[in-house]
Amino acid sequence: MNLVIATRNKKKVEEIRRILDGLDVNLYSLDDFPGCPEVEETEETFEGNAALKARAVAEYTGRAALADDSGLEVFALHGEPGVRSARYAGEGASDSDNLHKLLKELFAEPDYRRGARFVCVIALATPEGELTTFEGMVEGTIGEKPVGESGFGYDPVFYPEGHDRTFAEMGPAEKDSMSHRGRALQKLREYLESQTAA
Repeated sequence: MNLVIATRNKKKVEEIRRILDGLDVNLYSLDDFPGCPEVEETEETFEGNAALKARAVAEYTGRAALADDSGLEVFALHGEPGVRSARYAGEGASDSDNLHKLLKELFAEPDYRRGARFVCVIALATPEGELTTFEGMVEGTIGEKPVGESGFGYDPVFYPEGHDRTFAEMGPAEKDSMSHRGRALQKLREYLESQTAA
């Protein structure tokens, strides 16, 4: 089976390859299809955006495509940054800009108001128009300052429930075992195994 990962984010591609390793699947990324247009995330839900990207890439490449939309929902901020996690500090914002804005928004919040969850929805689309989605979620809290060098996005401030280290302080295998994307990809992996075994 040929599968295109609908992203140019190298760290995301790395994470997906790691979790799907060992499957009888040839994985490609958008770097293998330089002409593929960027898909604008115009939907209001993670599922909507993931489906939009997966369908567009499957149609363009003529192969099954896998897209994810994920983000951080902070309870004290009524679910923000949510679907706008990557653009929280504005279009073209860096991870550092987004982190800085989040910490500023939460500056005066006490610990018990810093609850949050990471959500990931993965959409798998075929060129024939079939669509299947998989969701993963992990709850935790937002720290007061970035800690750790690994990961990307909001990893340096997110402490998963029951842990005293951020995602950015964890090695890849440890993070994959509990992260929102790890959980969604595990469901996708089981689905693909059942398809390739059939």
